[in-house]
Amino acid sequence: MTDHALKTDLILPFRLEEANLRGRLVRLGPVYQETIKNHGYPKPVAELLGECVTLAAVLAGALKYDGLFTLQIQCDGPVNLLVVDIASSGELRATARYDAEKVQAAESKEGGVVPRFLGKGSLVFTVDQGADMDRYQGMVGLVGDTLADCADEYFKRSEQIETAIELVAQPDGKNGPAAAALMIQRMPGEVSDKQASDSVDAAEEHWNRAVVLLRSVTADELLIDPALTPEDILYRLFHQEGVSIFDAKPLTYKCRCSRDKVKATLASFPKAEVAQLKEDGKVIVTCQFCGLDYLFEEDEVDALHA
Repeated sequence: MTDHALKTDLILPFRLEEANLRGRLVRLGPVYQETIKNHGYPKPVAELLGECVTLAAVLAGALKYDGLFTLQIQCDGPVNLLVVDIASSGELRATARYDAEKVQAAESKEGGVVPRFLGKGSLVFTVDQGADMDRYQGMVGLVGDTLADCADEYFKRSEQIETAIELVAQPDGKNGPAAAALMIQRMPGEVSDKQASDSVDAAEEHWNRAVVLLRSVTADELLIDPALTPEDILYRLFHQEGVSIFDAKPLTYKCRCSRDKVKATLASFPKAEVAQLKEDGKVIVTCQFCGLDYLFEEDEVDALHA
């Protein structure tokens, strides 16, 4: 594995000591490539899914959980479903559902990505830690022009946490598919020794400056560039804010589908419904996440309800 590869597919937490802010940088390369490679997504769909994956990663990176974090967008636009789930081990998968003709028509329209391609709907994220633990769920309507706008709205309304996020995805980047996210948050109730003597105006000035710096980052800087590591990006942006960088969490692509799981799902359907899926006596089930086909011969299908 090259040093370049070691600087991708990760969540990198950091803190701005002078401004008393927390943040995370997510950078994806091979993981994003694996996510989209078997689907033939139109470019706008692949870009949306890439942003969705990095948004899920940057949100999951802020949580301590042992289980599964899921981000789902259901809406009425040309892209009507986006799903990303990330296990606490760092394994992730994602999928999108769309109408190709409507996506093509939306490309020629003006306006933000959200109103054009997603329309009306909701962004929901869930933390599932198993049957013995309560599930945590957050939800926000699709408000604004971008997915970052939607996330900002959630934190503003539901968590009362000031948040700034940048998301970018390039399925056809010069170094291959790449996606990234950068987020900072102003955590209420946390006061550093430095800020204990600061006025409210000074604290506000720290926040505003950090947001301006975050907004100044370019897609070329955020995305995979062998000459620029994730740490380089953070030091370049926030060195005057006293940036402290912590251990990165690696991310890997892995679909959780299996032949046994697909077989169990088929067996849960009524026999008549399964029979309607037959073609030449066989049933082929395609995983919506990884695109893998599972073929069941006629005798296997008949044995499901034996």
